[in-house]
Amino acid sequence: MELAHGGTVLLDEVGDISSELQTKLLRFLQEREFDRVGGLKPVSVDVRVIAATNRDLRQAVTDGRFREDLYHRLDVIAIALPPLRERRSDIPALARYFQQRFSSETKRSFSEIAPAAEEKLVAYDWPGNVRELANVIERAVVLGHEPTIAVHDLPPRIVAAQPKAPAGRFSYRAGVDASRRELVLKALSQTGGNRAAAAKVLGIQRTYLLKLMKALGIDERL
Repeated sequence: MELAHGGTVLLDEVGDISSELQTKLLRFLQEREFDRVGGLKPVSVDVRVIAATNRDLRQAVTDGRFREDLYHRLDVIAIALPPLRERRSDIPALARYFQQRFSSETKRSFSEIAPAAEEKLVAYDWPGNVRELANVIERAVVLGHEPTIAVHDLPPRIVAAQPKAPAGRFSYRAGVDASRRELVLKALSQTGGNRAAAAKVLGIQRTYLLKLMKALGIDERL
């Protein structure tokens, strides 16, 4: 808190703190001072406090797991951030940000995300939201083959994700193509991008698989 004097402090996952810490936090928010461990007098600070949580604090108050007075002290200006599945247009930009960040941190030369891999990222529902996306991209950067993050660098649960069809629109041909695309991508993922092995898994000739990949718009670098 002392280091944040004159600035802002972020309290992440505030809904998970113990009842003892809730009491101390309430006192700090009311009096803007706290006691150092082993200190003899209170320390006063001037900070802006931002608290974040993925829990329903109102329900936690009702259940007796979160202090009501602390809840009202924190609930001055509430900002509700929709889950990632409700703002899919943000996923490509976030994925590229994490790709650049983790490439720099791990000293690896990833410069892009393959269109087919990006499509899978957008199709997935992300129950773990941005943290899960960050973990998936970090895994791909650490285990993948430079310079492109491909579909086979993604976890199976994401490779299996189905693109969401626009409401009110349906096409037999589009449905068939989507199913064929899903099968091809799954086979490529299972075989680590080996097209000969993927063709064997699918029970088709390698030359036909290559034609199918081209027709379905699957990145041939996979």
